[in-house]
Amino acid sequence: MSWFLTVQPKIKTEIKKLDPTVEKTSIDDISSPDSESLCQAETLKYKYSLNFNQTASSVIGPETVPQRRRQAYKLRQEAALFEKDLPLPGHPCNGDEFLYPHKIGNYSKALPHNQLGQVNIHAYQAMIKALTTGNPEMFSEIPLGGVAKLANPQSAYAFDLTGPDCNHLGIIPPPTFSSAKNAGEMLELYWQALTRDIPFSEYATNTLTLQAAAELKGFSGFNPTNLFRLDVPGALEGPYISQFLYKNIPFGAASIPQRYRIPVADNNFMTDYAKWLNIQNGLLPTDQISYNNTPRYILNGRDLGEYVHRDFSFQAPLTACLILLSLGQDALASNNPYLFSPTQAGFITFGSPHFLDFTTKAVRVALEAAWFQKFLVHRRLRPEEFGGSVHNTLTRAIVYPIDPDLLISQAVSQVFSEYGTYLLPQAYPEGCPTHPAYPAGHAAIVGASITILKAFFKESFILPNPVIPSADGLALLPYSGPPLTVGGELNKLAANICMGRDFAGIHWRSDGTEGMKLGEDVAIGILQDYRNTYNEDFMEFSFTKFDGTAITI
Repeated sequence: MSWFLTVQPKIKTEIKKLDPTVEKTSIDDISSPDSESLCQAETLKYKYSLNFNQTASSVIGPETVPQRRRQAYKLRQEAALFEKDLPLPGHPCNGDEFLYPHKIGNYSKALPHNQLGQVNIHAYQAMIKALTTGNPEMFSEIPLGGVAKLANPQSAYAFDLTGPDCNHLGIIPPPTFSSAKNAGEMLELYWQALTRDIPFSEYATNTLTLQAAAELKGFSGFNPTNLFRLDVPGALEGPYISQFLYKNIPFGAASIPQRYRIPVADNNFMTDYAKWLNIQNGLLPTDQISYNNTPRYILNGRDLGEYVHRDFSFQAPLTACLILLSLGQDALASNNPYLFSPTQAGFITFGSPHFLDFTTKAVRVALEAAWFQKFLVHRRLRPEEFGGSVHNTLTRAIVYPIDPDLLISQAVSQVFSEYGTYLLPQAYPEGCPTHPAYPAGHAAIVGASITILKAFFKESFILPNPVIPSADGLALLPYSGPPLTVGGELNKLAANICMGRDFAGIHWRSDGTEGMKLGEDVAIGILQDYRNTYNEDFMEFSFTKFDGTAITI
């Protein structure tokens, strides 16, 4: 009302100056500060472009409103210039696409294929043309082999207003089709398929896992020394599965036990060649997963693979954030500016909304970076596609340049004994998603979100009351081993999510390791953008990277 009473005379005066022909009554109608008159006043003000000081500002603070606007602009401009001035990385690929005329080293699922599983070259070229031009109409012209559609390739061109642009982040090329490293990663996948139903707690004594460890350790193209684990700080300590996949999830007034619907044992797919080829062509699977009646805690590789089959994109890091928030102030990073304040507590900044927002904020930026690499740089084939090449080579349908040590391995021989083909047994009837393998999207997500959590919470904080599942997975029991820290269990969570996709047969080890690093770089960029946006006496973000080095922002 004060605004109206102040400006009403000025509105009349200004409009009469601008338009002497205006009806006097149309101005005089604005005679009282009711809602209708206020609406008329606003309409006339904008119609005649009136620009006068309405009232004295009631805002208090260190800056006037115009100063605040200029400062907001300056911060955004400085963040953009910082990203703009970073050196551009190279984006080398492994060269397979240029080396093999039938594109056997590249992703082609959902496009049409011949009986050997080789992609129709015209369809592949149409996909490349669409990706090269970025023309939305050309994506509609890519020939498909069935009903499955490509998963969002145009997101590879998306821009974001937070964090680094996808072109500003690089990763190393994946192993080549014929390399010993690629064969080593495939050997691990065959063994993961064969051992899906063995509980993690039995790895040190089970005959099959011991056989897997021995063959992998002696394989020339395979470096890891711990069976089906990623060697990131803390991930090798204690139980295989992170506490953040076992502990109850605080969810508002509820507490959610992490018991999940689990597939029955030996429920494997795409070991029949005809069914495998149909899936490569984009047809719907004719099989489906059978589930146990009783949900349980994660016990083995199949359980973990199913978790990352049904999860939403940021489920695991969001779960971790909610659990961490329940641990209280002692679990916060030591640089939180409110830890020692006698009068204030963090909330919108350096409190739960801040932590939850950043944990999820990093997800889309990480996926954009991953999709850029997937579609516009590498186009790495999926393990199930490589399994078709192994099968066709060993059955002499056609011979491909695959490392011979893989072809004579115990794992490949055992797969043939059980299924009658050399195809990689899949945990999902549909196999992998319809986008290239490298890097893994799940890995980029957890790499980014877990990095955010390590920046906000104390990595050295010891998690209270750690647990392990009972032998049947229906209850949680106390864990009495060495202490488990927040940092170690967050890193383990990231490793679990990556390995879960490998247990399912849909990703390679390097998809996960490099995807995690890419996500980490995304999170670092986001933290850099926000570092100077706070009013608090805040010094720095600091945490330990996945390679064990400390970083300060």
